[in-house]
Amino acid sequence: METEKEAGVEARDRDQTENREKKENKEKEKNWDKPFPRTETIGSVTLDYSRYPGEDFYCDGAVEDELLQIVQSHPEGGYREVIEERGSWPVLYHLSPLRENIIDWVPMRNTDKVLEVGSGCGAITGVLARKAGSVTCVDLSRKRSMINAHRHSTCENVTIHVGNFKDIEPGLPRDFDYICLIGVFEYGQGYIGGETPYEDFLKILLPHLARGGRILIAIENKYGMKYFAGCREDHQGEYFSGIENYMARDKDEDVCGARTFGRRGLEGIFQRCGVAEAHFYYPYPDYKFMTTLYSDTYLPGKGELSDNLRNFDRDRMVLFDEKKAFDGVLEEGLFPVFANSYLAVIGAGFETKYVRYSNDRSPEYAIKTRISRDVAGRSTVWKSPMDPAAREHVRGMATAWESLAGRYAGGRLEINQCILIEEGPEEVCARFPFVRGIPLSELMDRCLERGDVDDFHKLFQEYIDRVGYRGECPVADFDLGFEDILVNGDKWTLTDYEWTFGKPIEIKELAFRAVIRYLQADPFREKLDLDRVFLTLGITKEEADAYRQQEKEFRQFVAGERLSMVQIRDRIGVRAIVPGFQEESRPGEDPFWRLQVYEDKGSGCREEASYFIPGAYEQFNGTKDPGNGPGEKAQDSPKESQGSRQARLELPVDGEVKVLRIDPVFGACAVKLEKMEWNGEAVLLEKRKLFAANGVITGAGSDRDRCPTLVFPTEDPHMSLNVDRLPGQAKNTLAVWMRVTRLPLDMAQDLADAAGGIRIFKRG
Repeated sequence: METEKEAGVEARDRDQTENREKKENKEKEKNWDKPFPRTETIGSVTLDYSRYPGEDFYCDGAVEDELLQIVQSHPEGGYREVIEERGSWPVLYHLSPLRENIIDWVPMRNTDKVLEVGSGCGAITGVLARKAGSVTCVDLSRKRSMINAHRHSTCENVTIHVGNFKDIEPGLPRDFDYICLIGVFEYGQGYIGGETPYEDFLKILLPHLARGGRILIAIENKYGMKYFAGCREDHQGEYFSGIENYMARDKDEDVCGARTFGRRGLEGIFQRCGVAEAHFYYPYPDYKFMTTLYSDTYLPGKGELSDNLRNFDRDRMVLFDEKKAFDGVLEEGLFPVFANSYLAVIGAGFETKYVRYSNDRSPEYAIKTRISRDVAGRSTVWKSPMDPAAREHVRGMATAWESLAGRYAGGRLEINQCILIEEGPEEVCARFPFVRGIPLSELMDRCLERGDVDDFHKLFQEYIDRVGYRGECPVADFDLGFEDILVNGDKWTLTDYEWTFGKPIEIKELAFRAVIRYLQADPFREKLDLDRVFLTLGITKEEADAYRQQEKEFRQFVAGERLSMVQIRDRIGVRAIVPGFQEESRPGEDPFWRLQVYEDKGSGCREEASYFIPGAYEQFNGTKDPGNGPGEKAQDSPKESQGSRQARLELPVDGEVKVLRIDPVFGACAVKLEKMEWNGEAVLLEKRKLFAANGVITGAGSDRDRCPTLVFPTEDPHMSLNVDRLPGQAKNTLAVWMRVTRLPLDMAQDLADAAGGIRIFKRG
């Protein structure tokens, strides 16, 4: 029965709540007719709200609050560690420095005026501000514009207009040197509306160009190879919706607010708008996270397009090998039809015909390689630092050329000349003549394709003879791969030698490393007989193991503490699923208690590179748990409760494996990691770069380092160990002892939220 005291406390609390609500309502009424401020300044960036309707009509919810917090608490460009830690698709998409690559190569002048339509959270704004004289941004969302402003608060040449483009456009000047539509043109229906929104969008923009100005449009190709191969359409999130022309399966109507186009579709729009000149460039793997840019003048070569598992936002299917399909498309001259993305340039083209970015490297080795062609048709290769820390690395290329040219003088290996160009201490680049020829790796592939192993080894022996010339000299290119040598008749030219060291290196070591790199780049090449390579080089198994370990250490040295995009993709937790691939299950087996292991050798975690361990939870339990068979009575062993089982694994790990992923069960659970050893040595899991899981660590104390308990609030729990960061040999062993407890999904979520533990990473 309620006491008078309890009733009084309840009445007081009720009165306080009512008074607070009345005060809040009065504040709302007082500000209801108050005009929104016309401008706001964040750092050096001005936000113009004169055409802002007063509310955001689209929002990604809590993730935008998370992004705002990140950019407010981290300096511009300091987001890489946050991206790696959080394992979140939105954080990666909006904050990754790779987003800037699509514009970084464009030769803007520091006097150019740029209009960026649909600037969003500012993924492109920063690179525009660094390159151009002034940047005018337009975006409908105030929250995203604030993220942009905080992110680039030190940029004195950025103004952001917040509101609908149709309302803002009449007041914009008509002398922009560049207008950028990066991932925006496909939303023309929403921006403009009407029967011909895309043509109308362009017709509105064209008058805002200065004489000689350009419009840059980055957009997905609806007929891109990845969509045929099993990636979902980016905007609608369904399979084949772009290929099926965005038509509903059950009726003839458009089901998607955004529409992408093939090349001919875009060309048709341009022609209907009276565009006199347009050029197409091909960002690969796509424009969002471009690492390489091709053009009609410089198309990809056979074997180059191997980085295709780039789904970061959602799971995908793997219906066929995209690399092999691209190779066939290249042979037929159809790459412009099936490229995953386009960068269409309305206006004059550029001298640059090809660009490659090395974003996965440590800052002191991060460079970009560019190929240009002048009006006379002369092509030149340029290498320049992507980070100030890489300037010395670029300068070292000239020294490397002089040393290698001296060593190979009189031999049969040409060293492509490097000329260093410096314009003060801040500007440095290395220039090389463009060399024509076929990569040695492609010639070797042709031998394997036709089954001519003898011809392969003839080329390999030729490589040994030419590269091994004057091996006693105190200089060697440590990373001299087959793809770095261009063959033109009897002339072999080394085009890339940035990893040259001032010491002699045995040819058997250089050649074996070249073979390992060659094999890692394409599973097709695994048919090569390594025993014959050993015999040709005269190396032992022990030496081969040492060379493999040295290769791991070298790659880690180049990458530094940075995770690769493949590793980030694994942390986000999306999968590449091969249709029809499934475990051969046993009659009556509970599908929850299946343990699957993935071996990532550099191309992500794929179903065809995984295996199940039948009975992993039965061998040590002693008795059967519920669900092992119909009609069987459950019995508890002394060590196991009905919802808990134990597994003790001894996993063989090939020396080529980079990441080993364990999916302990198929459902929400808690996992007690009792032991994890690599070749008999304990693995300390607190190292962020070493271990990842899509759950949270619970508990406290030193036990978390060696024997943590993890809660997985997901139907797809998994743990990943970066074994390439551990010392290893050709064959290794990972020992894992763990106890797994089955949990309802809602309970697992509650436990994870309440744990207050360290989140290893959360699915984006």
